[in-house]
Amino acid sequence: MMRAPCADRRAALRTGFRLRVLPFVIVTAASLLVVRVVGFVLRPAEPDRSLQAAPSLPMVPVAHAARPPASPPSADPPAGAVPAPERPAAPEGASLSEMAVIEDLRRRRLALEERERALAEREALVLAAERRLAARIEEVAALQRTLEAQDRAAREREEAGWRALVRIYEQMRPRDAARIFNELEMSVLIELVARMRERIAAPILAGMEPDKAKALTAELAQRRARPVGDAANGG
Repeated sequence: MMRAPCADRRAALRTGFRLRVLPFVIVTAASLLVVRVVGFVLRPAEPDRSLQAAPSLPMVPVAHAARPPASPPSADPPAGAVPAPERPAAPEGASLSEMAVIEDLRRRRLALEERERALAEREALVLAAERRLAARIEEVAALQRTLEAQDRAAREREEAGWRALVRIYEQMRPRDAARIFNELEMSVLIELVARMRERIAAPILAGMEPDKAKALTAELAQRRARPVGDAANGG
C-alpha cells in the first residue's frame, strides 16, 4: 500500500522536471537559430570560382559595339584631295584656357603654312615669268644677229656692185667717162669717184663740165670730213 504513493511522487517529480527543462531547451534552440540567421545575413558573399577562372574580356562600349568595322585607310589619297591638318593632341588634364591657347597656336600655324604656300606659288610664277622673259630676250638677240648678218651681206653686195661699176669706168677713156659723168646724179657720182683710184679719177674730172666738177669736188670734200662711221653708212 505504501509503494503507490511513492511511485506517484516520483512520476510527479519527473513531470515537473520535464516541464522546467523544456522551456530552457526551446529558448536555447531559438537563440542558436537567431545567431545563425544573423551570421548568414551579415557574411559577405563569396565570388564565384568559375567566374574567376574564366579569362577576362575587354569591355566594349555599346556605341562602339554597334558601329560597323571601319574600312582600312587606303595607301594613296584621291587625286586633288587636300589632307586635313592634324589637330594637336591636348595634354591630359588640360584646362579650358590651355585648350584655347593650343587651338590659337594651331590656327596660327595653319595661317603661316597658308602664307608660305602662297609665297611659294608666287615665287614659282615669278621664276616662270623670268624664264619666259629670258627666252624672249634670247629670241630678240638672235633676231638682231640675223638682221645684222643680213645687213652686212646687203652692204657687201652693194659694195661689190659699186666696185664693178668703178672697174668699168676705170677701163674707159677719161673723155668718154667724163661725158657720162656729166649726166649722172650727184649721189651716184660721189659713190663712183670715192672708190676710184686718184690717178684715174683726175683725168675724168678734168674732162667734165666745170660746174659739175666743182660741185662733185665739194661733195667729196664734205664726205671725207665726216666721221668714218657716217661715211660707211652712206650718209
